[in-house]
Amino acid sequence: MSQRDTLVHLFAGGCGGTVGAILTCPLEVVKTRLQSSSITLYVSEVQLSTVNGASVARVSPPGPLHCLKAIYFAAYSTAKEKLNGVLEPDSTQVHMASAGMAGFTAITATNPIWLIKTRLQLDARNRGERRLSAFECVRRVYQTDGLRGFYRGMSASYAGISETVIHFVIYESIKRRLLEAKAPQNMDEEEEVSKDASDFVGMMLAAATSKTCATTIAYPHEVIRTRLREEGTKYRSFFQTLTTVPKEEGYRALYRGLTTHLVRQIPNTAIMMCTYELVVYLLNG
Repeated sequence: MSQRDTLVHLFAGGCGGTVGAILTCPLEVVKTRLQSSSITLYVSEVQLSTVNGASVARVSPPGPLHCLKAIYFAAYSTAKEKLNGVLEPDSTQVHMASAGMAGFTAITATNPIWLIKTRLQLDARNRGERRLSAFECVRRVYQTDGLRGFYRGMSASYAGISETVIHFVIYESIKRRLLEAKAPQNMDEEEEVSKDASDFVGMMLAAATSKTCATTIAYPHEVIRTRLREEGTKYRSFFQTLTTVPKEEGYRALYRGLTTHLVRQIPNTAIMMCTYELVVYLLNG
């Protein structure tokens, strides 16, 4: 893969991540608070504020940090290109290995940023108190846990690579079948099929289907990751949290916020993947 191709996938990934995040951002905050162990406090605060006539906390729109999803797409495309030369091209093994490598790369590079994002989403203060800024949150994490604190929840994120692998294997499989169904039987394999609007609608449906399956299977890691990232949390490790949450709250707690997560993730993933594929297609024209 050339440097130009890598830049194309970086740019396309950034566009896809940003567009998807802008359209579905409010549900991200709701989902994180539902996953948190302090959900009761948050609900009480909202009810009190509503009774007193105060407005409910507003949701800030996503910033440039959502472009970091480009790291994943660039790593996935690069790994896929390399592995296609070693294994059977576009095989399930290639898609699984590429998704796993991309997930590991993106998680390791961006975990501190998502930790701060989670802390800010869970920051619920009494009326009149100023909310934490991102810089103050960074300083608090460092003062409390040092550099190690910025990597809390990373073990759960690594476990979540399984979701990414399942998602991309199903997505690539559906996408390939859609392209095969469209291609005329007598067309040479080397001749590229032009894409139209129906192709991108098909990719959106493929992304929505694959993400629904993957998220439902691997969702508990999301709850565990949020618990590990809470400030002053009693949760220490992935397996300790995995056993503690069901023991104290029942197994249903591992799926708390799943409906909200799906409502956000399905359109977000469909929009993100479609935008990514469209930008790559246009730039490679």
